[in-house]
Amino acid sequence: MSALNTISITDRGDPRIAPFVSIRERDLTGGTDGLFIVEGKVPLSILLTRSRFDLHSLFLCETRLTPLADLLQQVSPEVPIYTAPQSLMDEIAGFPIHRGVLACARKGADLGLDSLFASQRLLVLNQISNHDNVGAAFRNAAAFGADGVILDAGSCDPLYRKAIRVSSGSSLWLPYHRGDTGAEHISALKQAGFDVWAMTPRAGAASLHTLKPPPKLAILLGAEGPGLPQALIGAAKPVRIPMRPGFDSVNVATAGAIALAHVFNSG
Repeated sequence: MSALNTISITDRGDPRIAPFVSIRERDLTGGTDGLFIVEGKVPLSILLTRSRFDLHSLFLCETRLTPLADLLQQVSPEVPIYTAPQSLMDEIAGFPIHRGVLACARKGADLGLDSLFASQRLLVLNQISNHDNVGAAFRNAAAFGADGVILDAGSCDPLYRKAIRVSSGSSLWLPYHRGDTGAEHISALKQAGFDVWAMTPRAGAASLHTLKPPPKLAILLGAEGPGLPQALIGAAKPVRIPMRPGFDSVNVATAGAIALAHVFNSG
């Protein structure tokens, strides 16, 4: 068992814990220093055991050291593990950290779009700016066998703290590319041999449950409310989820789950 590099924090102004100060403000600014925050035991476990991201540091409530002892054996002795009483940790973070577990990791180099083209199943998000929806979309993609996720530049960062938590840590290990536009994504996917299903409630779209998934498929989702722009729908195959009369839409992450489950269960 390796020795832990634990460091007790007694001063809110200690520069060593700067990445953990006022986390909600950090969320709003997007973490421009190339670092991101992970909150909770489950995401931490994934970060340590199956993530491509490097751990920068940990910040734990001092009472969490013993319960997390086995998991912390995965942490290199070079990585500092800062500890503090709950009250001081809450003051530093800017809100109550009920789980008492924070980690800071490095984003590193982005994955290129073409790195996902060897996949068979992809989820593509367009203008999804809600962190809960992005996190839920990642969780659904992981659950129903998607090989990766593509997000346009208008979609939120899947390494936003809340998105990671809602994704149940799946955004830490599921490959993704973020950048470019929906039109560029569709064009590149088609060139790589993908069929692109654009999910839309419009009446003329093909019914999801009548379709057999092609060998290479990308499922495209648009923003909650406005949905996909007509230009993107026209550049792909429009697909709808049948619903009872008078009701034509569900939450975007739910729509993705239904579509992915259909593909997953169709073999």
